[in-house]
Amino acid sequence: MRPGRESLESILRRCGIHLERAQLDRIWTYHGMLREANARLNLTRIHNFENMVLKHYVDSLLVLKFVPLPSPLIDMGSGPGLPGIPLKIASPDTHVILSEPRGARVSFLGEVCERLGLDGVEVYPHKLGPDYPGTVQGVISRAVAEIPETLDRVAACLAPGGRMLFMKGPECDDEIARAGREHAGLFRLEADHAYEIPGTEHRRRLVVYERLDGEAPGRRGRTEPEPAFRGPAREVSSESNPSFRLFRDLLAGRGIRKHGQAIVAGNRIIGEVLVRYPGRAIGWISPESGPPPPETASSLTWFRLAPPLYREIDVAGTNSPLLLVEAPPLPAWSDEDEWPEGCTLFIPFQDPENVGAVIRSAAAFGASRVVLLREAAHPFHPRSSRAAGTALFQVPLLQGPSIHDLASAGVPLIALDTSGPELSESPWPPRFGLVVGLEGPGLPEPLRGGPRRRIAIRPDVESLNAATAAAVALHAIATQRRAE
Repeated sequence: MRPGRESLESILRRCGIHLERAQLDRIWTYHGMLREANARLNLTRIHNFENMVLKHYVDSLLVLKFVPLPSPLIDMGSGPGLPGIPLKIASPDTHVILSEPRGARVSFLGEVCERLGLDGVEVYPHKLGPDYPGTVQGVISRAVAEIPETLDRVAACLAPGGRMLFMKGPECDDEIARAGREHAGLFRLEADHAYEIPGTEHRRRLVVYERLDGEAPGRRGRTEPEPAFRGPAREVSSESNPSFRLFRDLLAGRGIRKHGQAIVAGNRIIGEVLVRYPGRAIGWISPESGPPPPETASSLTWFRLAPPLYREIDVAGTNSPLLLVEAPPLPAWSDEDEWPEGCTLFIPFQDPENVGAVIRSAAAFGASRVVLLREAAHPFHPRSSRAAGTALFQVPLLQGPSIHDLASAGVPLIALDTSGPELSESPWPPRFGLVVGLEGPGLPEPLRGGPRRRIAIRPDVESLNAATAAAVALHAIATQRRAE
């Protein structure tokens, strides 16, 4: 049979497996990724297209004809994602944990989950055993080891009433008998389904055990670990991983504008965002050994980066988890729109830290809005967001023209300059724009010819830092408003 998506669908239907179009698309994409990666990772010894479909995808999906899948379900020794990936595609509501200790395969599984857009699936990059943190409702094993040995390994991580599903060949009676003698106190044989893959002579058995009450030997005498993270997780170990490429893009304003996302650093800031603006959070980024998202943020995708990749993304050197957040496009400022009461602050700062600092000041002193002029660094640049904190979400941010093209027909634009009246010498208008010059060059000539205010400083000091000058002016405006 000629390889192709239609041939894939035909074989599945012939075997009694009927999937929706989107599910078939994902199986076909997964097949392509498996074939492409097999040459370098040795993921499967089966190369014939029809045999791959029958012995990998059909074999995995036939489980659904005999038992409902428990959730969460660990795919023990997942390898290239079999049977876990096909089962997750066909049963999207099942939370699937792919347990695989080999690093190259862990990376492949992460790329598959990312490419297929699978939610409610995580990769556990370890061998499954008594040290697994927490318990689950189900484990499935596809010819990993003999039944008694496997029951020993999973007893501690299966909750009472949970199910252990074995995908076996036809000759496993001796294993079942030995398991009955050695594990009668902890497991009960619940079902033993013998079947053939339709249209072939491949005989299979699905053997199901129920976990009974009782303490597993591996649990005795040790402290119960913290519960495992149950949200979606992605292992990122390669520079070619799509998630890593995204994170690297987000280190610059161009990437933030392109993707509409940004990275926030700093434990205190991240904690405040999760409490006050949880809807803006998308993902949790940490090293492989880093802590998981807090329980209150279990819906976030957890990106576990290899240490060198994490160090490249952690530009602030926090050595702590980072937060992936939404950074939607800034609305365009127009002089023709209605001006709000108070101060509209226009900033052209090219230094991201200055941008972040002045946004924090604008929020603290009650500026009506901040307009980022074309010259300004992106407010969600990592250095800017670290300086601004949650002020990024507190004050309205807009995108404006170049400082050289800035003009207003009806509302005064007051430039902060070294000449002109002092800040508090006369009242501020009910509505006005406050314009701060570029670091270094200062204000363009047209703005120097209009209304100006200055900050009185000692004559032997040349000038203030631009962000500091803006903060002083915003404080003076707020003080005068309160006095009025």
